[in-house]
Amino acid sequence: MTEPQDPESTRRLPTVEPAPPGGVLEMDQSASGSTYEPVSAPEQQPGGRAGRFWSGRRIPAALVALIVLGGTGLLLYDIAAVRADHPAMQWRRSAAADLASRHLDDVWVLAGSALAAALGLWLLLLALTPGLRALLPMSRRHTGVRAGLDRTAAALVLRDRAVEVAGVQSVRVKTSRRKATVRALSHFRELDDVRTDLDTVLSRAIGELGLARPPGLSVHVRRPAKKG
Repeated sequence: MTEPQDPESTRRLPTVEPAPPGGVLEMDQSASGSTYEPVSAPEQQPGGRAGRFWSGRRIPAALVALIVLGGTGLLLYDIAAVRADHPAMQWRRSAAADLASRHLDDVWVLAGSALAAALGLWLLLLALTPGLRALLPMSRRHTGVRAGLDRTAAALVLRDRAVEVAGVQSVRVKTSRRKATVRALSHFRELDDVRTDLDTVLSRAIGELGLARPPGLSVHVRRPAKKG
């Protein structure tokens, strides 16, 4: 009588890397990687939609405010001085004379316009995007309560789970908002068996993180390089 198989362990079939033309695949250098299959997130959460956290961006806002305040104050002071029958500042007279003598197709005019447009687009991008890419939003269980998990902490959790798998010597984990990439070294057992166990363990670990949008999983297993 056969034992029922775990559906998570049979979700992905092991893949074997083909041998290179004219040669045999060396087992100590072989690799096996799982396909990128994002884990589906729950359609509706009890506490409401869990969106990304917005960054305050205090440093860019402070720099822009200081520049605008300084330029506006200097210009207002110069205008008030001119209205009081004092000569305009030398920098404003030089700038006005220089702009009056240059054409629109001048190199410096085009360069200044491109720089101003790039700065404007950068500010618009900062204003329209949430930021805080290193913070992963977690599922909302209660209304009015939001939580987030740092990507580094998520990578540490997955690494700790991966090193518990038999045959794994060392693991490197890189976590992004959409994908968790795991690269492991196995010093014994078949590579496909180790990769299958890692798929099962890490898929369960990603589900236990409680993320609103669980990332996909990509696992690569290979042998350690031979010394000497």
